[in-house]
Amino acid sequence: MPSAPASSNVSNAAPAPPQMHILLAAPRGFCAGVDRAIKIVDLALQKYGAPVYVRHEIVHNRHVVDELKAKGAIFVEELSEIPPGDRPVIFSAHGVPKAVPADAAARKMFFLDATCPLVSKVHVEAERQHAEGRAIILVGHAGHPEVIGTMGQLPIGAVVLVETVEDVAKLVPDDPQRLAYVTQTTLSVDDTAAIVAALRDRFPAILGPHKEDICYATTNRQDAVKAIVARAERMIVVGSPNSSNSLRLVEVATRAGCQGVLVQRASEIAWPMFEGVRTIGITAGASAPEELVQEVVSAFRARFDVTVEDVVTRTERVAFNVPRELRMPTPPAAS
Repeated sequence: MPSAPASSNVSNAAPAPPQMHILLAAPRGFCAGVDRAIKIVDLALQKYGAPVYVRHEIVHNRHVVDELKAKGAIFVEELSEIPPGDRPVIFSAHGVPKAVPADAAARKMFFLDATCPLVSKVHVEAERQHAEGRAIILVGHAGHPEVIGTMGQLPIGAVVLVETVEDVAKLVPDDPQRLAYVTQTTLSVDDTAAIVAALRDRFPAILGPHKEDICYATTNRQDAVKAIVARAERMIVVGSPNSSNSLRLVEVATRAGCQGVLVQRASEIAWPMFEGVRTIGITAGASAPEELVQEVVSAFRARFDVTVEDVVTRTERVAFNVPRELRMPTPPAAS
């Protein structure tokens, strides 16, 4: 009779996945201005029905735009693309030149302005300084919708754009004693500080805003990245390639010596770059929804033994009201 086979200590179990520690930045993702803009489109669809037209992407995030399209929003670049009728038109969170609402009024369009109140603050500041006889210098990125909107608040030639410290050195104002500056709200805090310092050095009489124009959310998200980068080997920024504040987060991480990577969602992750990596940071630009952040975290859980640490540098409680037209009226009392 054959003897029983010897027992084996060899396990057929799959090898344990490598460990990955995720430092999850907070604050991250939606800011109050983005939340308000999306809510305006949603409420307009609820109140007026589809379609609702939106001039330019309401915020710079393809996922958000696609979700609103599915609900009945139609995105256009120019008002001339909108057929005549009584359909609402919404202006994006980035702001628009004054010529745009004027054109809408001439076309007898019903429009709603989703411009972020902090961008509107920059517009008011530029107009006030111009009315007091000062030439306006705008610190920002050429071609960005917010910059186009801010420059469009004043007559052509009244605003000069500077993007770098080198641009400041080339300025030749008519009257160096009568200058004021404003800035795009989504810039790198460090880069902007250097440009403003150069402006003040060249033009000591230049006036700036009472409170800096870079919005609280941009500053807070950059600070949150700075709190993580010393511990992380990679920093993932969830956001769109046309999102200025998302690109600045990548720059902040990379300049601090931590490779920053921009992804729109989990399907864009280049997994080979995380081989051998044991600690990463994850954040999101101000126009990226939290569900995309969690999608990225889930993708890492599928490949690694993940632990998550929330790194909270600040708690945000800012909220902005939607336009009066969209606030639901109080229903009449029952008789």
